[in-house]
Amino acid sequence: MSRPAASGLDDEDSKLLTLARGAMARSGGDTGAAVRDTDGRTYAAGAVALTSLRLSALQVAVAMAVASGAEGFEAAVIASGADVGEDPGLAPLTEVSASAYALAVDSSGDVRHLAVPA
Repeated sequence: MSRPAASGLDDEDSKLLTLARGAMARSGGDTGAAVRDTDGRTYAAGAVALTSLRLSALQVAVAMAVASGAEGFEAAVIASGADVGEDPGLAPLTEVSASAYALAVDSSGDVRHLAVPA
């Protein structure tokens, strides 16, 4: 069964959604995230749920990008099998780039803005 396409996403954000859904599937979790840095590079990750370490998928994707030398972000997409609340990864995303926006896409393909630049 194919997942619904998220209406309203441009081509670049649709690519992030595809990467986030792929990370979610690979990790076997219920959430995946992908970010695009200001150079156009993308990073995707699933959540980490260890006894000693818990990170949201967005926190992991942001950390991977920063560790790889990203100096800023354009956008982030979180794909989830459930409703996405306020993600703890939003703080580091906007700390690095106040102009970055984040979108959440649930399993029905509904898009919700989580963080929109001021």
